[in-house]
Amino acid sequence: MLHATTSQQNLLSTQVKLDTLVRLRWLAVIGQTLSLLVVYYGFGFPLPIGYAYVLIAVSAWLNVILKIRWPSSTRLSQRGATMQLAYDISQLGGLLFLTGGLGNPFCFLIIAPVMVSATALPVKSTVALGALAGTLVTLLTGYHMPLPWVEGTTLTLPPVYIVGVWFSLMCSMFFMAIYSTRVASEARQLSQALAASDMVLAHQQHLSALDGLATAAAHELGTPLGTIYLTAKELSREFEEGDPLREDAELVYQQAQRCREILKKLSSLSSESDQNFQKMPLSRLLEDTAAAHRGLGVDVRIELEGVGPEPIGRRDPGVSYGLGNIIENAVDFADMRVSVRAVWDEERVEVIVSDDGPGFAPEVIAQMGEPYVSKRQRTISDEDASAKTHQKGGGLGLGFFIAKTLLERSGGRLTFYNRRSPEKGAIVRIRWPRNAMDQVSAS
Repeated sequence: MLHATTSQQNLLSTQVKLDTLVRLRWLAVIGQTLSLLVVYYGFGFPLPIGYAYVLIAVSAWLNVILKIRWPSSTRLSQRGATMQLAYDISQLGGLLFLTGGLGNPFCFLIIAPVMVSATALPVKSTVALGALAGTLVTLLTGYHMPLPWVEGTTLTLPPVYIVGVWFSLMCSMFFMAIYSTRVASEARQLSQALAASDMVLAHQQHLSALDGLATAAAHELGTPLGTIYLTAKELSREFEEGDPLREDAELVYQQAQRCREILKKLSSLSSESDQNFQKMPLSRLLEDTAAAHRGLGVDVRIELEGVGPEPIGRRDPGVSYGLGNIIENAVDFADMRVSVRAVWDEERVEVIVSDDGPGFAPEVIAQMGEPYVSKRQRTISDEDASAKTHQKGGGLGLGFFIAKTLLERSGGRLTFYNRRSPEKGAIVRIRWPRNAMDQVSAS
């Protein structure tokens, strides 16, 4: 399993770009200015336009100062972004105070900064901004200047209507904030989990590239080692039998010969003709993957059943890691036995990993393969026959998501289910098209 440290979590947490808030504020400045111009000059409705323009000018100057002081690529801290959004809420609250309070049809815009916080900032920032917006909305129900209307007349809205608008604003802010927070949180988890899977795959690919490095090293060392080999061979002939120097020269010669044999093996690792390395049968893939999980008190059995020739594919670390993770989880939760069964024909290749453990919990089986899914649990009975629940082994969270992602990238499709009662145990079925598995079988 992979676990991020606190510093890594802070790095991965969402940060708002300064340029994003500046652009949104410019959009608000333009919209507010146009609205005042239309209402004051177009409709001729009286309103304290001077004070309103002061509030808009403050936002415009704030944007100018931010653009001059910091580059557009600057990412704001949680506190900085919260303060800027709090200002936007307060500025809009001031404009609503000058233009009729909750009777102003634009009053719903006050929840926009809260939505931005819900999608990009932690929950506590969203709660703080929501409380600020809720306080201002509540104050605006009774404290505001008259709604701009035809000169000489005053439009007075019924109190029940104002209360209805207040209630609508509060409900909209509450439900939209929760919805946005949930969606954004899932998107961030998915993004972080995909990044982690890419890191794992890159690590596996780096390991698989070591054979190329070994070949390059063998090639570079071959020439000087050949010189040492020939020189030691000639020196051993220069000395008589029993001479200590002859024994030393023969020892150097023997060790040089041994080094040449080792380098020869390293050189053959990446040879296209070396089928044992470049390509591997499905049975060998499963044996090598399961070998690391034997000797842990659980019997891991490999079963093969196929029609036609056995699938043989090239090396793919992603498939090896994915299968290994699934087998590891099965071993963690099995009581005594794990079965890895491979079935193939001309159309498809399937690998079914099953165990005799407690199976997947009903509340998580529908979400299997999603990042950060809760762990499996098992129920056992003690000597008094009283049941208790405990966890065993690792969980089925990020590591299982990475395995699913890597296997699906190879063309496989995963399904998860439990054995039918009275049998117990979990089953993971991975299915590839035959041509895809022939291209991606790994060791």
